[in-house]
Amino acid sequence: MSKPTFIEVAKSVIAAATGVQNSKNREQDFQHGSLSAYVIGGILFTITFIGVIVLVVSMVL
Repeated sequence: MSKPTFIEVAKSVIAAATGVQNSKNREQDFQHGSLSAYVIGGILFTITFIGVIVLVVSMVL
């Protein structure tokens, strides 16, 4: 198995953040992925998520 692509890392981060990551994919991430890619992906997802929430709230108010 080769190193995961950007799209695969993004899918994995989103699945893990929403709580729908299955154990097969999680094990594959730990075996073939690099920690830094998932940490950066998680940080970017969190910043984007908070930004969207702030934007939606500011539009409503």
